Amino acid sequence: MISSYRDESTTRRLSTGAAIAGLGLLASWLYVRAKSRRVEREHPPAGRFITVDGVKLHYLERGQGPALVLLHGNGVDATDWEHSGLLDAAAEHYRVIAFDRPGFGYSERPRSTVWTPDRQARLLHHALQELKVESAIVVGHSWGALVALGLGLQIPHFVRGLVLVSGYYYPSVRLDVMVGAPPAVPLVGDVLRYTVAPLAGRLIWPAAVGRAFAPMPVSERFRARSPWMGLRPAQLRANAADASLMVPATMSLARRYGQLKVPVQILSGTQDGVCGCAHNAERLHAALRHSELSVTPGVGHMLHYAEPGKVLGAIDAIAAQVGAPAHLPSAREIARAAAGESGV
Repeated sequence: MISSYRDESTTRRLSTGAAIAGLGLLASWLYVRAKSRRVEREHPPAGRFITVDGVKLHYLERGQGPALVLLHGNGVDATDWEHSGLLDAAAEHYRVIAFDRPGFGYSERPRSTVWTPDRQARLLHHALQELKVESAIVVGHSWGALVALGLGLQIPHFVRGLVLVSGYYYPSVRLDVMVGAPPAVPLVGDVLRYTVAPLAGRLIWPAAVGRAFAPMPVSERFRARSPWMGLRPAQLRANAADASLMVPATMSLARRYGQLKVPVQILSGTQDGVCGCAHNAERLHAALRHSELSVTPGVGHMLHYAEPGKVLGAIDAIAAQVGAPAHLPSAREIARAAAGESGV
């Protein structure tokens, strides 16, 4: 009888615990859904949409002149180029197209495809063809630099040159990958990203952003953006999937770097704690025949915020090298573009 009583007591405790956990998941799901809907109302799509290969992509387009394509990193979307001031400053002299990569911002990411850098590159190339872009200079920041390399390796006749900013080019042990990958796991990840993962992400957001900008303070323009755009369930899946692909993707790309024929400008900060300069930028420069390396002391991963003029200078260096008109925006132009976006 004592054993039976204990079994019943254990069963009741387990049932109570399961009920509490279920209510907690329901409450977090309702909260996440409300926050996601609210942030989308407050930040509706600012650009245009194009459907290519069955995938709807969102993109921003500004300016006229030689085509310039901007590819953002993980955790953000195309508006990151606006907040840094680069998009509007470059639009003074280029036709600038900044995509939300698949799954980010307002772009779709079908689950039937493994979105490697090569696959993302092919999709974006098809989109650019639909937009009547015959060739372009391509800029990639962080994970976006892998997609830029995929374009340069697969479609060299289309890419006039590459500007790679704070990129991850060679495999290494990444603790952040193991921490960030679970939302991409089928079933379990689906539950996580609609319930507890966005809440956990919100808690660690200040530390993650601080690490990206370190040793410099977080940009006020970046700080003003809502973190919930990047914590919506669909984008969390894209973040996690791209994070889990980082090591195998760089292993695949690194074997082909020697085949790259287009001119490359590589930019990095000496204090980049996300993609170490020596392991990535300096090593890639040594592997490429047609590259130039610019290393900025005292700057971390978000170099396009800290030194937008250097990124614009690298773009213009490529343009001059391949015969496109080169224009170096003044410091006043860069500051005006950034101030116009931030509203200050």
